[in-house]
Amino acid sequence: MPGEQTGPIEETVPPVTGYRMLLPDQWAQVPLRQGTEEAIRRILDDAYTRMPKDAPPDRIGPYKRELERRFRGAVAQAQRTKALDLYLPVKPMGGNFSLGASILVSETPLPRRVETTDRTEPTDLAVQLLSRDGVEGADLSSGEIDGALAVRREHVAEANPGEGAELASRRVEYIVSVPDDPDRWFVAAFSTIGSGHPRDELSEALVEWFDAVMANFRWRRG
Repeated sequence: MPGEQTGPIEETVPPVTGYRMLLPDQWAQVPLRQGTEEAIRRILDDAYTRMPKDAPPDRIGPYKRELERRFRGAVAQAQRTKALDLYLPVKPMGGNFSLGASILVSETPLPRRVETTDRTEPTDLAVQLLSRDGVEGADLSSGEIDGALAVRREHVAEANPGEGAELASRRVEYIVSVPDDPDRWFVAAFSTIGSGHPRDELSEALVEWFDAVMANFRWRRG
């Protein structure tokens, strides 16, 4: 047709608005910015329904109070880090409520004290971000997750009773560059005490499981 013009059609990709992690039913999400109390009550009420029907009445009350104290303590500790979400295994196999593992999701902006130049590689920048807490001797590797640069760090954190950590823990962190926003980084931090030792078989299995979770990580757009 006269006056008709044709040209390449540019496909626009919606901006990142969130994330998706596929977790089994045993894990529950606790949002740390909004809706925290509602999530706590829902998780605790669900845990109470799984208590043995024939449990002695004089044990039910103390058990509930201790369960709520530990659970709220874990949530409060996570909130102090200004994180986004906390994931905990509230229905582990065997029916027992356990806080022996967790996933903490947060977002970190590029701090001013991180040194950058026009030639700074994104991987180097991610390593600088991970090095801010002074962890030494960690295993570092890099790759991509859902099309974005990702750096993985694994290390053992020693017990620190003063901070509420009675046992050493195995920790794996993924720091992922948020697409189209080089100053924002997504962080998923996994921690487990295994069966009481950070290098036991349960710890090894859980670390492999978390790596699989992150391999299936996806951004939510639009």
